[in-house]
Amino acid sequence: MSIIIDRRLNGKKKSTVNRQRFLRRYRGLVKEAVQDAVDQRSITDVESGSNITIPKKDLNEPVFHHGKGGHHGHVHPGNKEFNQGDRIARPPGGGGQGSGDGKASDSGEGADEFAFKINRDEFLEYLFDDLALPNLVRKELKDSTDYKLRRAGFTTAGSPDRLNVVRSLRAAHARRIALSGKERKVIRTLKRELREMEVSPDEADQQEMRRIREQINILNKKLKRLPFIDDFDLRFNNMAKVPQPSSKAVMFCIMDVSGSMTREIKDMAKRFFLLLYLFLERNYEAVEVVFIRHHSEARECDENDFFYARETGGTVVSSALRLADEIISNRFSPNDWNIYIAQASDGDNWEADSSKCQDIILKKLLPVCQYYSYVEITDRHHQNLWYEYKSIEKEHPGHFAMQQIRSHGDIYPTFRRLFEKKEASHAGS
Repeated sequence: MSIIIDRRLNGKKKSTVNRQRFLRRYRGLVKEAVQDAVDQRSITDVESGSNITIPKKDLNEPVFHHGKGGHHGHVHPGNKEFNQGDRIARPPGGGGQGSGDGKASDSGEGADEFAFKINRDEFLEYLFDDLALPNLVRKELKDSTDYKLRRAGFTTAGSPDRLNVVRSLRAAHARRIALSGKERKVIRTLKRELREMEVSPDEADQQEMRRIREQINILNKKLKRLPFIDDFDLRFNNMAKVPQPSSKAVMFCIMDVSGSMTREIKDMAKRFFLLLYLFLERNYEAVEVVFIRHHSEARECDENDFFYARETGGTVVSSALRLADEIISNRFSPNDWNIYIAQASDGDNWEADSSKCQDIILKKLLPVCQYYSYVEITDRHHQNLWYEYKSIEKEHPGHFAMQQIRSHGDIYPTFRRLFEKKEASHAGS
């Protein structure tokens, strides 16, 4: 009897490879299902895994097989209701068993669905697929601490994990050729003499042949004593640390929390910024986030206060823009940082302040930032801030973008439109 013990590290997830192959094959369907799932979630569980359902009809694949020919008889044991030749009536209303969607159909057909669960990492991968920070460029830093290991030839010393097998075998082969060159030349000469003596019947030549064979045998044994590979032959990949230009970025999240922002509007704004925060956290290692809340006054806060604090007041949007400009001047030099700004508001602002916002953006923020995005969250007509920003968008279409969110269903599509992959251009153009 033989016993097989499974020692694979992935013992409890033996279908991981098949699962990844399935997700790659039906990537489009899974991506659509993830996008639908976002709108049905609360703020606290946006980033968790999800149960995904895709139509079974889209999983069907063509199969080649032999068609059934001739007459076939089937025996069904235990049949007491039907005799040969009886016709089986169709169940009323298409009432056969199945896993349909529970919806009636006038064509007698249903849409079966296939349901499975994806984890947090898979969910976020599909959620942020094909998204990137626009206009991200590399900034040269004098005190750069970013390094990348690059191949820099070969060395005779190193750790075993960097052993280059091909180079080592090539060096060993070259060493054996160099050390055995003299003996091999002698062997070739002796073999040539041996072939000439084999046709001679002379007894002296026969004795000479035995001596040559013995000498060839001694030389071959000497060659075999050469080691196949020696420590001298080992070659290791040499890795050198090369300083890399840094692609550091900072994202300013500016949210209006004034009295005109209802609870539902604030919830949609928080959803938008939570998607942005998860996107930055997952896709970029060197991105800092600055949170700014404002009503009549603006203040920098941490992540918890930004999403859950409840203070409110009047509306002066320019206070948040001035604060962002001060923070950039004090902490984030445009020579070292890619600067991004995302602003969410219901558009309501003190009328005399909207023109000030336009002036601050055009003269102070846009010249130093890579991308400015504005989201107006309202189901009403556009407010005065929208029209001020619209003129900025016309002048700087590559660095200023604006969208409107009317309902929860618009949040994710709007987010994708604002941060879809774009070609980089020069800031402040």
